[in-house]
Amino acid sequence: MRVISGIARRTPLIAPKGYNTRPTSDKSRESLFNILSQTISGARFLDLFCGSGAIGIEALSRGAEHAVFVDSSRAAQESTLANLHRTKLVHKSEFFKLNVLKALDDLENLKKGGEGFNFIFLDPPYEDIIILNKTLQKLSSYSLLVEEGVIIAEISNKAQVIIPDSLELISKREYGRVCFLFLKKL
Repeated sequence: MRVISGIARRTPLIAPKGYNTRPTSDKSRESLFNILSQTISGARFLDLFCGSGAIGIEALSRGAEHAVFVDSSRAAQESTLANLHRTKLVHKSEFFKLNVLKALDDLENLKKGGEGFNFIFLDPPYEDIIILNKTLQKLSSYSLLVEEGVIIAEISNKAQVIIPDSLELISKREYGRVCFLFLKKL
């Protein structure tokens, strides 16, 4: 696993030990950022269930202004922070060492009067559809996105997602068993 493009191109990344983290493959990540390429420069990026931090780090490497990483796993926290130091992008980032739902509450409270995110990426465990649906519900009711912001959910192509009424599915892309849902607030 490595950074694919940008200022940290080819920097190797480490993944958390164990089977609880499933890093997004280089091919899927490259496909995702080909879609986002025209809009990532200067963006604010939120990486939920960040694992190794590869998605948020790729965004920073390609020109995102700032990234916030969230994960409650100690192994994921250590991997992400090590990867941010390897890529020399730690100065453009923040890390919330919390459960994602609690971190969203904190971010919503901090955001009052502040800047929102252009992109919110979430990659919860594939087998935990409940946490995926709860996270989408919370994102739909909060004001964390800027006006034209996009939520991107990486899910299994077999997942049964409940899209809240205040979110609209604008695109769905499948890459093998990986599926990216692109959503915006109504």
